[in-house]
Amino acid sequence: MRSTFKILFYIKKNAIKSNGKAPVMARITLNGEIAQFSLKCEVNPSEWNPGTGRTVGKSAAAQKLNGLLDNFRASLTQHYREISDREAAVTAEKVRNAFLGLQMRNDSLLDLFEEHCKNLEIQVGKGVSRDTHQKYLRTGNRLRDFMNYKYRISDINLKDINHSFLCDFEIYLKTIHSCGQNTAAKFMQRVRTIILIAKSNGWIHADPFANYKLQTEKTEREFLNEQELERIIQKIFPVKRLEQVRDIFVFSCFTGLAYIDVFNLRETNIRTAFDNTLWIMGKRVKTGVSYRVPLLDIPKMIIEKYRGSLSGGELLPVITNQKMNAYLKEIADLCGITKNLSFHVARHTFATTVTLSKGVSIESVSKMLGHTNIKTTQIYARITDDKIKNDMAMLADKLKEMEMKYAANL
Repeated sequence: MRSTFKILFYIKKNAIKSNGKAPVMARITLNGEIAQFSLKCEVNPSEWNPGTGRTVGKSAAAQKLNGLLDNFRASLTQHYREISDREAAVTAEKVRNAFLGLQMRNDSLLDLFEEHCKNLEIQVGKGVSRDTHQKYLRTGNRLRDFMNYKYRISDINLKDINHSFLCDFEIYLKTIHSCGQNTAAKFMQRVRTIILIAKSNGWIHADPFANYKLQTEKTEREFLNEQELERIIQKIFPVKRLEQVRDIFVFSCFTGLAYIDVFNLRETNIRTAFDNTLWIMGKRVKTGVSYRVPLLDIPKMIIEKYRGSLSGGELLPVITNQKMNAYLKEIADLCGITKNLSFHVARHTFATTVTLSKGVSIESVSKMLGHTNIKTTQIYARITDDKIKNDMAMLADKLKEMEMKYAANL
């Protein structure tokens, strides 16, 4: 639908000043909505032509005022065009406020995203991971592309975001970018964070997420079983880069450390604990929660393998997470493993195959993983068939005496 945008200049005849002049006013009409305001200039009513909305005569004062009115008209029109390009809904009030310089800060979605990203960037390494910063940058870029694709606008006012906008963005993520349900939900969660910031600061009052439900699907977390893990450990790789990636991956399988925590691992993280054995101790970059993991022999051997060979003080030759995951795909192919191998699979493997399946309590595993809620640990952990078989074998041994008594009465 085409907008009907009109500008009218008029004088306020019922507010004549002591000098006999009347204030000049502007009225914006847009799709039937009116916004009017004073232009902070005045004119003698006898010199005003209401038909043209200009002064009459060729005096210097008349020409000066008409020149100002021409500039005001051009400025109002420019603000109208800019808001139309940027936002889905343009109102007469928005044009007036923009002209008068009354726009609220952070009144657009991408402006607030940009400021939030800047705040995250200066906190990287101080409670915020670089990955978190990158995810918000990526979400902002997706929103920019979406608004251009769907509405042909470059930004949207926070007050104009509604349930329909959110649903359209979710559909865009799933169709144009082929995001799965959980990936799309993560994008929507970050948008929700920005909306909550705006609402908390009073920049908006209505919550567009009020009737929107973030939906996620339950997924089975990949982990390596004991045979697959042994296959990777025993494999001899033809190139050094794959051997190093394998070593770091196996290190995580036996410590449960996430990629960023392995990347930041230093000699100071290896400490002698109360039992006179070596432990890995530190704080998770993602959450800031402390973790304490006894250093088993396999990760200890991996540390010794690379000790003294690195110049930056790091314990292991950790490359970027992106390259690490790419090389792990090669390793999976070479080892005949069909699972989607990524570095985070090591953390799942530690929780499931290395610890829980061997009888370590879920409470201990949760503490070593640096979780604050045991429900988070349950997401990582899966009870394997081998664990059930071993548990039932132990139960069968304990029931032997009862079985014998039952058999004697047959």
